[in-house]
Amino acid sequence: MAEGLRERKKRQTRQRISDVALGLFVERGFDRVTIAEVAAAAEVSVNTLYNYYEAKEDLVLPPDQASPQRLADIVRARQPGESAARAVLAHLRDELRRRDRTLGLTAGFGPVFHMMRAAPTLTARLEDLGRQMTDALATVLAEETGAGPDAPTPRLVASQIGWFHSLVYAEIGQRIVAGEKPDTIAEAVLDLLDLVEGLLSEQALAYATRATRKE
Repeated sequence: MAEGLRERKKRQTRQRISDVALGLFVERGFDRVTIAEVAAAAEVSVNTLYNYYEAKEDLVLPPDQASPQRLADIVRARQPGESAARAVLAHLRDELRRRDRTLGLTAGFGPVFHMMRAAPTLTARLEDLGRQMTDALATVLAEETGAGPDAPTPRLVASQIGWFHSLVYAEIGQRIVAGEKPDTIAEAVLDLLDLVEGLLSEQALAYATRATRKE
């Protein structure tokens, strides 16, 4: 369906607000910029800004991109014959090969990353987001495997998947700080995922394998 004029204007306004906010945050620091200053620089009212972003942190970590359902959604979409862990590994590899911007693999992301690391509210939100992703994934794994409410396996497998998912972001961050280029980072993290897969137990790698369709 073609995008209507109203929808296009809303998308453009949302993007302009985000771009202006990131520029101010990088220049002056996240905690030193107010919502009112972002609104003024983006030439919108404060109320309009809040219509697009419910919280200041959303300007950096928008819920549609930094979703607590990220891991659960990846696992829900896995192919027949594919397990939960292998689905997430494959998804991460695909994002790395595409130099996906959600991983920070774009030129010029370094200053944004430094700004985020310097803001306690953003780092706390990222940590909480990781926990929420693991919780949501554990729920999906328990539902799909028919595990009881007290069964530990879904939580343990979700925790391992959450661990290597977080490891990817941590490794990318360290390499950004070191000044490495996106292509170099992506290749190094792909090698790291190969190592991670080799270290995971076969039980974890095979857990919650989706049944193949019968002919």
